[in-house]
Amino acid sequence: MASKVEKRKVSKAKKKDDVEVMHPATKPTSEEIAIAKWIKANVPCKKTKFLSHSVEYFTASKAVDKLLISPWSSPGKNKEEPLFTTRESVVQYLDLLLRKKFFHRARKIPVSEQELKARSKKKEKKKEKEDGKKEKQEAEEEKKGDDGESSHAEEKKDKGKKEKRKIRLDMHLEQIFVDGNDAYVWIYDPIPYYYWLAGGGVVLAVVALCLFPLWPPVVRKGVYYLSIGAAGFLMFIFGLAVLRVLIFCLLWLVSMGRHHLWIFPNLTEDVGFFASFWPLWKYECRDKESPSKKDKKNNGKKKLSDDENEEKAEESGGEDTQLDNVEDTEDKSETESEQTGKDFEMIEKDDE
Repeated sequence: MASKVEKRKVSKAKKKDDVEVMHPATKPTSEEIAIAKWIKANVPCKKTKFLSHSVEYFTASKAVDKLLISPWSSPGKNKEEPLFTTRESVVQYLDLLLRKKFFHRARKIPVSEQELKARSKKKEKKKEKEDGKKEKQEAEEEKKGDDGESSHAEEKKDKGKKEKRKIRLDMHLEQIFVDGNDAYVWIYDPIPYYYWLAGGGVVLAVVALCLFPLWPPVVRKGVYYLSIGAAGFLMFIFGLAVLRVLIFCLLWLVSMGRHHLWIFPNLTEDVGFFASFWPLWKYECRDKESPSKKDKKNNGKKKLSDDENEEKAEESGGEDTQLDNVEDTEDKSETESEQTGKDFEMIEKDDE
């Protein structure tokens, strides 16, 4: 009976060990958290999209190489044995971190050229819609003149550079850590300390505003005047924005769209505070005929001149063909006359 009980205990212990290996404790230790932070800070990571989410991933072999040089691979102060002595020990520890959901294994899939072309076409279409075709044509013409000399050098440089292949990630079915070139996507994302400081500051500010009636009278007066000043500044900005639009519209209507005057042109642009008030004005004088219309007229004149040249060429070609036809007819008449003369001579000889 005692032997049976001991066997049952041993089997239960084995089952517990297997469960712990397959499903380890969800709460990681402080040492594991410190090692994960060290890996994330020292192992080079790359950013990519994984299932439509931007993620960071690292390569397994690089993480193993870094941990073999880490503080945990050297003996401690009391001559304790280091945690990492060989690559296998590092792989086992990283496998433990993987099962504790610090990161997961991903599969690298190279992106084909067709997908890249489709993406580039979509981006080009978006740019054409936003910027417009006219601006692109003008920019291309300017670039052709400026970059004509450096085009050969750039082509040589492009040939010398190695083409980097683009990769997208997908979930791997075997979630184990392997020492190789496999990608491992970070799940562990610690919250930076300054986030906690900012959150605490917001909470304290809200509490302080709720206790406004208990503030000293001097402080309350100061806050009152500050709020009035802020409100006045906002009203001044709104009024300035309306005024600049009115001035522009009036001048545009009076000059029939020829004169364009903007006061504080960067006021509504996405720039800094001081840059939004500089320059003070921007003035443009445009002719009645816009450059696009002039280009159209010039293109029309060129087309007309080309058509006239083609018509002249056709007419000259027609005259040449007529002359050739006349010469052919004259040659034919000469040959016919010769033949008739010979016949006539033959007839005269017969008569004689």
